[in-house]
Amino acid sequence: MQRSRAHASIRFALLATAVAGLACSGHGPGEQDAEARAAAGIETVDDARLRNATSEPESWLTYGGSYAEQRYSRLDRIDATNVGELGLAWSFETNTKRGLEATPIVVDGVIYTTGTWSVVFAIDARTGKLLWRHDPAVPRATAGLACCDVVNRGVAVYAGRVYAATLDGRLQALDARTGEVVWSVRTVDPSRPYTITMAPRIVKGRVILGNGGAEYGVRGYVSAYDAQTGELAWRFYTVPGDPSKPYEHPELEQAARTWDPSSEYWVVGGGGTAWNSVAFDPDLDLLYVGTGNGSPWSHEVRSEGGGDNLFVCSILALDPDSGRLVWHYQTTPGDQWDYTSTQDIVLADLEIEGRPRKVLMHAPKNGFFYVIDRETGVPISAEPFVPINWAKGMDRSTWRPIVDESLDYENEIVTIMPSPHGAHNWHPMSFNPETGLVYVPAQESVFFFKEDPDWEYEPGSWNVGYDKTILTISPPDVVSGHLLAWDPIAQKEAWRVQYAGPWNGGTLTTAGNLVFQGTAHGTFAAYRATDGAVLWEQPSGTGIIAAPVTYLLDGEQYVAVMAGWGGSFPLSAGEAAKAAGVHDLTGRLLVYKLGGQAKLPVHEVREREIAALPADFTPEEVQAGSDTYHRWCLVCHGPGAISGGVLPDLRKAAPEIYDSLEAIVLGGAFEGNGMPRFDRWLEPTDVAKIRTYLLARRARMLAGDPSSPR
Repeated sequence: MQRSRAHASIRFALLATAVAGLACSGHGPGEQDAEARAAAGIETVDDARLRNATSEPESWLTYGGSYAEQRYSRLDRIDATNVGELGLAWSFETNTKRGLEATPIVVDGVIYTTGTWSVVFAIDARTGKLLWRHDPAVPRATAGLACCDVVNRGVAVYAGRVYAATLDGRLQALDARTGEVVWSVRTVDPSRPYTITMAPRIVKGRVILGNGGAEYGVRGYVSAYDAQTGELAWRFYTVPGDPSKPYEHPELEQAARTWDPSSEYWVVGGGGTAWNSVAFDPDLDLLYVGTGNGSPWSHEVRSEGGGDNLFVCSILALDPDSGRLVWHYQTTPGDQWDYTSTQDIVLADLEIEGRPRKVLMHAPKNGFFYVIDRETGVPISAEPFVPINWAKGMDRSTWRPIVDESLDYENEIVTIMPSPHGAHNWHPMSFNPETGLVYVPAQESVFFFKEDPDWEYEPGSWNVGYDKTILTISPPDVVSGHLLAWDPIAQKEAWRVQYAGPWNGGTLTTAGNLVFQGTAHGTFAAYRATDGAVLWEQPSGTGIIAAPVTYLLDGEQYVAVMAGWGGSFPLSAGEAAKAAGVHDLTGRLLVYKLGGQAKLPVHEVREREIAALPADFTPEEVQAGSDTYHRWCLVCHGPGAISGGVLPDLRKAAPEIYDSLEAIVLGGAFEGNGMPRFDRWLEPTDVAKIRTYLLARRARMLAGDPSSPR
């Protein structure tokens, strides 16, 4: 029998004192203790401070707020009774117009955060004054290898240093006072299309870091580097390599038995990149890492003879000292839908069926909410938190999803829910131990899949194995997003706040009975954590996709969030990604406090008049152009050449752009802006086809023709 919400609140409050990472409500430690910690300086951020981050709510010491990654703050000076008085304290402009995904770190009165192109900022947490800026000078051509925008999710701090990863695969240690580089190491093979967007984590004096690039064809791994020297301590490969060579560690021999060697998966790479989620349990001494999709996406192409393809789409529990595997659980065996398990991993102690359990909570792209015993890796429960159709349910004897085999896309087009954008993507969820609820940036969308019968491996390009030309089909009207409050014990929805679209920001929850979240449509809001009532909302000037943090200075509580519209959905989803009312793409750090009176700067955006251009083409010419465009250009410029709002809309370009298309696409004329050159794969005749398609789409747009993007 399900217990009442009131009983659940009491139960969680009683458990809190015994649980690392779960703490009771209140003002937290005294202000003298807080000031003493701040005066001690960032040099004193050590293993002990990181382990006890929840007892230091005046700071935000690590990506998820603590090793448990709960994104819960004990601060309650801003609460459900006074949050309506919240106002902007100050804002800081990053001088960018791309996606901002970072979670700020706040310590010693300083905010450390990142912008696009892996730039690091140190900002005075009281005033918003820039203290220093570090630009790692990422080569702009790297944008051509970044599936999901030139973004970065933040930094780690430890022993007077700031640790940041760069899009092109470097890990850098910066002096926290000056921003000067202490050391820098290359963490990836530069001959392969690796990128890094994740925030590093510090565990037991080591920097934990993964990477991305599976869409382009790489082999995933997670590494640990000595925080003082940058020396590699260990590396765990998430998928096996060439079977003719020795395995790097014993676990790969087990994994190799789940791959078909006749497909030569190691040539493309196999995927399984660990590009986002990390959590750590100091008591169990276990490091939890989420892994990504297979490469290519198509299981038939990647491993023709079948198999689960370990360790893609999995949660790995590793020994943090050696990097050896303790246990694993695969959420999507034999993944073929890009159902990564790189979404955040949240640790908590819950009372389930009358006894306390150490659990791990996970809501990956595939649409199931998992509650897993984090000591053993055995699931306790798993239920869909959004509508799904790829699986009919969960086999609780094996804890494997019951896949709907009728939706195989080898020979025909199928409609799949959720889409590769996921039921929940990287946008962080949060857990409030007082309400017992998890707050998930959930979304509902569909996708068309069909295997590409002509697919061949193209080094350095998208290698997903599905036919991208079918994405010109108009999908059903199922693209939405909502803030979901989920009961992990009852495995059911408690409440939701519905939004117009998906790709909304991560969440923060506090002891003030609040949940904070930014939205794709350009607002920042506070909700009552118990029932979802909207208590406060203000325009943010642009779409917010990052997660907020909160901190305390001079007795005042602040709430901070990075605001900048971008990421994979706005790049690739076209019309569906246009956020209503968001026209200003200026990136900012927004910081709020009670009684704040600052005004948000307004940047006027003027629409240029679009002149008509000749577009007298045959249907066959337009079709050929459509096929070429959707194979090579869709990922960044959207289906039908409709921009999602981040990059320029190619139907609205200045006339001279169409005449210069060959120099841009083949010659790299705009490479300095992040537009890669394609002369490795395309010929002038291909560019001519793309030009034909773009001009045809421009003519249809000006004519107001809503017909197919072909």
